Amino acid sequence: MAVEKVLLASPRGFCAGVEMAIKALAWMVRTFDEPVYCYHEIVHNKIVVDRFIAQGVVFVDSIDEVPVGSPIMLSAHGSAPEVVTAARERGSYVVDAVCPLVTKVHHEVKTRAGKGYHIIYVGHDGHEEAVGTMAVAPDSISRVESLAEVEALPQFDVPVALLAQTTLSHREWNEVAVHVRNRFPDIWTPGRSDLCFATTNRQTALMSIAPQVDAFVIIGSANSSNTRALERLAIEAGCPSVYRVNSAEELPHNMQGIVGVTAGASAPEELVQGVLDHLAPSQGVEEVFVTDEDEYFPPPRNIREMQSSIDTAITTMAGASVLSTPGMDDRALAASTVLEALSEP
Repeated sequence: MAVEKVLLASPRGFCAGVEMAIKALAWMVRTFDEPVYCYHEIVHNKIVVDRFIAQGVVFVDSIDEVPVGSPIMLSAHGSAPEVVTAARERGSYVVDAVCPLVTKVHHEVKTRAGKGYHIIYVGHDGHEEAVGTMAVAPDSISRVESLAEVEALPQFDVPVALLAQTTLSHREWNEVAVHVRNRFPDIWTPGRSDLCFATTNRQTALMSIAPQVDAFVIIGSANSSNTRALERLAIEAGCPSVYRVNSAEELPHNMQGIVGVTAGASAPEELVQGVLDHLAPSQGVEEVFVTDEDEYFPPPRNIREMQSSIDTAITTMAGASVLSTPGMDDRALAASTVLEALSEP
C-alpha cells in the first residue's frame, strides 16, 4: 500500500525573518569578493548553510576568527551587544540580519532591566537566540525552560518581568509561564506576545491536520528550535508516525496511507517539493490553509542604501535616466528563488 494522499500545511517554510536574512546574505555574496563571513549559521537549516558555503561564505563562532577588513553578516537569531560592537570594529562592511521579532525582545530586556526589573526568560539552554538575548542584561536575567527550574528560582526583592525565546511552541511556553505566574503573581509581561507569529501559524496548521493522518513529515534541521517544536507537537497530537527530515532522501520507503507534510521556518520550499515528489500520493496533494501571512521585513537599512547607490551608479554609467528607472522590488523576490539561483553559474 503506497501513500494515498498528502495533506500539505499552509503556512509552512520560510518566515519573514528568514526571508530577509537569506536575501541579505545572498546580496553580500553577489556584491563582495569571497569570502564573506557570517557569525553563526545564518538560519538553522543544513541545506541553506551548505548552499552558502558552496558560494564562499565562512560561518564562524567567534568574531576573532574573521580577518580584519572582511565583510561580516550577523545571523537572524540575534547577537550579543559586544559581538555587534566587535563586528563593527573588525569588519569592512557589517550587516546585522537579526529578525525584528528578536530585536523586540532585546529591547524589552534592555528596557525592563533599566527600570530595575529582574527578567525571567523562558528559552532553551545554549540556543543562539537565548544566548544573545541574555547577553543584553546578563546580571538581570534568569533563563528557565522547565517547571523544576522555575521552582528553583529565588524570591526576588525587585519587580519581575517575563519574556520568551521567540521560537518556542505554545505548549513549551504556556506550561512554564503558568508556573512562573503562580510563583510571581505581580509579574510584568509585554502587551504583545514574544512568540513568533510565523512559528505559531505553522503549529496551528500542523494541529489542524494531525488528527487526519497516518504519518507526519516535518522538514527541517535538528538544530532548528521551531522545527523541533513542530515535531514534538505532532507526537503529542498522537500521530502514529512522525519523521523529521532534512530532505526527501531521509524518508523511509514504506510510508503509506494519508501523510501530513509541513516545514520549519528555515526550510526552503524546494525541500517541500522534493518530499512531495518522493511520496507521490496516488490521490494527490491537498493544501490545508489556516491563515494568510503577508508580513514583510525589509533588508537592513545599510543594504538598502548600498543597493540604491549601486543601482544609481549602474543606471548613470549606462546613460539611462535615474528618475525613470524603477528600483528593485525586494518584496516581490522570494528567498527560495534567490537561494536556488545561488547554485546557478
